[in-house]
Amino acid sequence: MNVITGKANTYDAIVIGSGISGGWAVKELTEKGMQTLVLEAGQTIVPERDYVEHVPVWDVKFRGMRDRKYEEVYQPVQRHIGDEWNSKFFVNDLENPYTTPQDQPYLFLRGRHVGGRSVMWGRQSYRWSEMDFESNLKDGHGVDWPVRYKDVEPWYDYVEDFIGVSGQAEGLPQLPDGKFLPPMEMNCAEVVVKQAIAEKFPDRRLTIGRTAILTVPHRGRAACHYCGPCARGCITRSYFSSLHSTLPAAEATGKMTLRPFSVVHSLIFDSKTRRITGVRVIDGQTKAPMEFQAKVVFLCASTLESARILMNSATAEFPTGLANSSGELGHNLMDHIMHGGASGIIPGHEDRVQIGNRPNGIYVPRFRNVHDTFPDFVRGYGFQGGGSREDWMRGSEMPGFGVEFKHQLRNPGPWRFSFGGFGECLPNHQNHMELNKDKVDAWGIPTMNISHKWRENELAMVKDMQVTAAEMLEAAGAKNIQLSSVPSSPGEGIHEMGSARMGRDPKTSVLNSHNQAHDIPNLFVTDGSFMVSSACQNPSLTYMAMTARACDYAVTQMKRGDL
Repeated sequence: MNVITGKANTYDAIVIGSGISGGWAVKELTEKGMQTLVLEAGQTIVPERDYVEHVPVWDVKFRGMRDRKYEEVYQPVQRHIGDEWNSKFFVNDLENPYTTPQDQPYLFLRGRHVGGRSVMWGRQSYRWSEMDFESNLKDGHGVDWPVRYKDVEPWYDYVEDFIGVSGQAEGLPQLPDGKFLPPMEMNCAEVVVKQAIAEKFPDRRLTIGRTAILTVPHRGRAACHYCGPCARGCITRSYFSSLHSTLPAAEATGKMTLRPFSVVHSLIFDSKTRRITGVRVIDGQTKAPMEFQAKVVFLCASTLESARILMNSATAEFPTGLANSSGELGHNLMDHIMHGGASGIIPGHEDRVQIGNRPNGIYVPRFRNVHDTFPDFVRGYGFQGGGSREDWMRGSEMPGFGVEFKHQLRNPGPWRFSFGGFGECLPNHQNHMELNKDKVDAWGIPTMNISHKWRENELAMVKDMQVTAAEMLEAAGAKNIQLSSVPSSPGEGIHEMGSARMGRDPKTSVLNSHNQAHDIPNLFVTDGSFMVSSACQNPSLTYMAMTARACDYAVTQMKRGDL
């Protein structure tokens, strides 16, 4: 094997992955004076070339209906997300295969490009509360978080101040307020439902979503102009992504080296010093092997990919994966269970229409097991959703044909309001991934076998989501209420987490309270891998805060000579 090495390949730090966590890692490390290499498995994204949020439907080849023949062959998994405009941001499944047990389907929805899934994420940004960090300890599921809200709170402040989060303060213990830009405005249907909930259900609160989308200019980025299809890109940089924000900040320091098409094979471990000395990489285009050296490594490749890299870095001392003396690497996978809820028609207000396409919905924070104990399950769920006027597509469920029918569909339909639940998944050792050495990807790296299923607690939540969503709609006077209680597939929430959890005890966890591997002091993992529980809030804001916190700790330790 002709491996490219040399002094030019030596850095203070290496960050693996350029998504939400990786972007924050390189920003913090470079701003603290570290010469940092960022290894990204996929291509560079050029917004002027690749963003298509303003391309009309008549200018795409299949008029928005997607290239189904291509997807059947090359994206049988990824076709479950996105659209014809942004399918290019999701991976080629033939090049990136994985396996699952026949009775446990798992949707691994992912992108490989500079910026990662921060280019297409949902942008919902919610803090975790003290009850979330205490939950494992109190009800006995999983291991105790080694941090509490007070440890993360200043880092939530720090991150929110940089990324820009619009939202409304509500003073709720289960959903701490943050440093908000002005909130987006709710429409008339949402106001009706909000008022009904306040009157009928004092333990519940409907608020506008807290989202990393600017409502005012912020740090050189423009306010959102409500075009709507954010997952296709944002040429105005109005939503946060590493491509728009953290990577440019790192580049401005002059200390970042970004290398796309760099597929990480494994980490190099020196058993004498008990340190990572470098990273083995396969060039994504030429497939040439090479190595890069660094004093510290931040692994931010995403929950499943980071675990795969550590497993593929196995040594005689760590036969089941690097830093895996606990045996917990790859285990305790979690995602949010979805699709429980309801929708209905809100009568009236037919003289009012929406202006623009607001890229945000409403949020109902968790209300089960907050003040009172609910008997059917532990933990809880929140609702996302919102109201909008039905458009011409309602014609698929209406009787009629001909000219009059077409004219009818030209006018806006009634106001419809929908609730969709996001429920907490309990940590469970049996939900796990492992290497499949019999099947390799396009770069010759062993693939993964993912075993994850919903269990009794998660399924009980979905049933309750249906009930509570319907009763809130009834309170608002909704008509034609339609119920939903078919759970999502694991992975469909795209909130996978937990493969290298933090903990207080090295015997039951992979990382310590600073995202540092118990077994290897100069290895940090700050993507979703470190999560000890899943809460029911979107996790990305917590990834960012914990990454910034870990970088601060790592640089301090390095300056002290302790790494």
